[in-house]
Amino acid sequence: MDQSFELGYTSTISAMNRRSLILFVLSIVLTFGALAAPTSQERTDWSSFFAAAEAHGTIVVWDNRNGSDVAFVYDPERAGRRYSPASTFKIPHSLFALDAGILRDEFQVIPWDGVKRSIAAWNEDQNLRSAMRNSTVWVYEVFARRLGDARETGYMRKIAYGNAVAGGSKPFWVEGDLAISANEQISFLRHLYRNELPFRVEHQRLVKDVMVNEAGRDWILRAKTGWSGKVGWWVGWVEWPTGPVFFALNIDTPNRLDDLSKRQEITRNILRSINALPPS
Repeated sequence: MDQSFELGYTSTISAMNRRSLILFVLSIVLTFGALAAPTSQERTDWSSFFAAAEAHGTIVVWDNRNGSDVAFVYDPERAGRRYSPASTFKIPHSLFALDAGILRDEFQVIPWDGVKRSIAAWNEDQNLRSAMRNSTVWVYEVFARRLGDARETGYMRKIAYGNAVAGGSKPFWVEGDLAISANEQISFLRHLYRNELPFRVEHQRLVKDVMVNEAGRDWILRAKTGWSGKVGWWVGWVEWPTGPVFFALNIDTPNRLDDLSKRQEITRNILRSINALPPS
């Protein structure tokens, strides 16, 4: 390669990376509004975690431990790109159902409709805790029918959830037009963590309670997976005595079911690399 060309090529790539990081920081500022903009670091070294899993995607990690306010990102351009939220939408959707009075609490039984589905855990009565744990789609389809698209849209606009579109094929959060970026997922989660969403505090606390995946002596992992068939998500946060660490990952899933374990594998390895999760 001609040396002048090589230097020019390197400069171009460097400029592109700088532009991507600038766009990431700008999107963070716009997304979080009044919240202070964090110190942002592009983590190109995290490519090794994606490469090891043979996956293509992005992750945003926002570290608030020890009073810090640092956002790490791998692939900032993709972090600002919107995708179907799939079952990660169950987090805000639960808040909508509680606020509208469709759901009273985590004990209310949602009767099974008798339709046999491919996932055995779905073929029985549900409550909020089981519907979140089993990612029971039909429960949230019931909520969606009772809420209606207009109320769904109104709620999403109140919390600035992605493009706030309840249209297209049903369910709109999987097959339809609703879309959200990793940056916007982080914004939503941070407000939920602080009980700052425009919903009753007890409802926000309840939804956070049913999001618990696992816990240790001094930490709690709250999270939700999602899969649209094309893109897989894992979003949530780890609570420590020194503060929370938020995360939002999405990856392409060309191998469909075979790719789904990669969502948690990549995220857990990245969180462990910054001591945000204990060793396995």
